Amino acid sequence: MDFPTFIFLSSLISVEVLAQRTFLWQEVGSPSCVRCCDDSEKPVSNPTKSRVKQYILYPAPKFQPHIDMTILKGDKGENGEEGQAGRSGRDGEPGPPGALGEKGQKGQRGPSGNSCKNQYAAFSVARRKSLHSTDYFQPVIFDTVFVNLYEHFNMFSGIFFCYIPGIYFFNLNVHTWNLKETYLHIIKNSQEVAMLYAQPSDRSIMQSQSIMLDLQEKDEVWVRMFKRERENAIYSDDTDVYIIFNGYLIRPATE
Repeated sequence: MDFPTFIFLSSLISVEVLAQRTFLWQEVGSPSCVRCCDDSEKPVSNPTKSRVKQYILYPAPKFQPHIDMTILKGDKGENGEEGQAGRSGRDGEPGPPGALGEKGQKGQRGPSGNSCKNQYAAFSVARRKSLHSTDYFQPVIFDTVFVNLYEHFNMFSGIFFCYIPGIYFFNLNVHTWNLKETYLHIIKNSQEVAMLYAQPSDRSIMQSQSIMLDLQEKDEVWVRMFKRERENAIYSDDTDVYIIFNGYLIRPATE
């Protein structure tokens, strides 16, 4: 350590003096004992005092240094190694939508479609037997097929099932019975959409009803007889065909 530095540190040391270092003379021992007497007795002459002189050494002062560490600050050390990455935090909430970008360039023209791909649906069925209504509502079942494209018309239930959505045309033709009422409905699903009616007469006549319907996939169309107070019937025989139900697709919805 340099001499000036030593002097500077010495100035910062606080000294705690516990005692002063002093050399003293002290007499050790005591004079001889003297007998006390009353006034009638004379005191004995004082004996010779015996004293011993010696040095007494008091302890030296203790020094307790206090160094101000703030003035001994060293140079800045080097940076340590980078620690391991912590766990990823939770995803934040989506931010607001950004501004609209510029319009992109027009894409290339796609290939031409197949113009020969067309969709069809059509049926034409008939009934060769007369029918009297026995229930309040009674479906008309047909027994003769003229056209039933892709079997969309169910001959067992008398119902046309729509597999191709679009605009359809339906037509119903019947022959009335003498002196009996003729009362039928064309039904879409469970709703009456058209009625065919003829009052009782002494002459039997041909009656017809037509309608166009906008059908969705799985819609159903069928013919139902409706019985009231009067007897309801339609006429036919095995020779000629009098009862016919037709339907076909005019335009598919996909065009």
